[in-house]
Amino acid sequence: MPVQHASVRTTILTGKQIKKLLDMKDVLGAVENAFKHKGLGKVQMPSKVYLFYEKFNGDLRTMPSYVEDMDVSAVKIVNVHPDNRNYGMRTVMALLVLINPHTGAPLAVMDATHITDMRTGAASGIASKYVAKPNPKVLGIIGCGNQARTQMLALITQYDHFDEVRLYDIYPEKAKALAREFRRHYKEKVGKIKAVSEAKLCVVDSDIVVTATSSRAPIVLDEWVRPGTHFNCIGADAPGKQEMDPKILKRARLVIDDWDQASHSGEINVPLSKGELVKEDVDAEIGHIVAGLKPGRENDDQITVFCSTGLAIQDCLTAKIAYDAAMAQKIGRSMQIVL
Repeated sequence: MPVQHASVRTTILTGKQIKKLLDMKDVLGAVENAFKHKGLGKVQMPSKVYLFYEKFNGDLRTMPSYVEDMDVSAVKIVNVHPDNRNYGMRTVMALLVLINPHTGAPLAVMDATHITDMRTGAASGIASKYVAKPNPKVLGIIGCGNQARTQMLALITQYDHFDEVRLYDIYPEKAKALAREFRRHYKEKVGKIKAVSEAKLCVVDSDIVVTATSSRAPIVLDEWVRPGTHFNCIGADAPGKQEMDPKILKRARLVIDDWDQASHSGEINVPLSKGELVKEDVDAEIGHIVAGLKPGRENDDQITVFCSTGLAIQDCLTAKIAYDAAMAQKIGRSMQIVL
């Protein structure tokens, strides 16, 4: 007689559903947990694998992960195509498969575009918690695309209030539009929100600066940076991308999320390749700080830089939050994809 196999049911979750299921406070907790587990060496997370579509000015990355003592596993596929804005499409889109590690069966297939946005914002929120000055007053955001929104959401969730938020983009209308949007959303939590005419104005006298651009040349210069500033460098996520003057990285306390990824495609990749930085200039991985294996910020004058490349385990634990919420609320379509 033929062997009877139990049916494998997979939950399908759309982007609209994911947006309803995720709260930034929960995502901050998931990302902090992801950093801690990596710092303690309790994860399997191969470096991202890239495909480069050079004639289309784009790339695709695959990101598998397994958080061992939580038994949560996932694989994410994510693209970066900057020219998509010309077609009215997202420049970053993602799909994630949540895996049952006991059987290898797909628990869920979900849109991971919002997951990517949320966990990237949350990474800055958690890094700032540990290495920025306590009670920051002024936030600067350079680059006013989609990621600027979740950067703002994460940092306002983390700190609750800013005296001032400054926004800059090479397209001034984008910064002005985002300033208007933020004024509507955060009028009770931010004293002043304004678009500024140059990147320098987002840096000088700011306590936290986020760089979220696709730049391939430094847009933040060393002479602008004052003691005590913390930078969350988000944009450099592929070889050749660079947002910071290497002189800043040389004199700052430099914190990364993962050596293999950061050296290959993070903010440090270009200065490393040119010999302007060496591995010893990197002070710590954020996971070691979150896990208590290395200290956080050491004094108010310290300049700190967090180089974020995005970890698969961040997606993994964020996706698990969405999945658990979907199951509790009976959201999503269950279907048999695998025979």
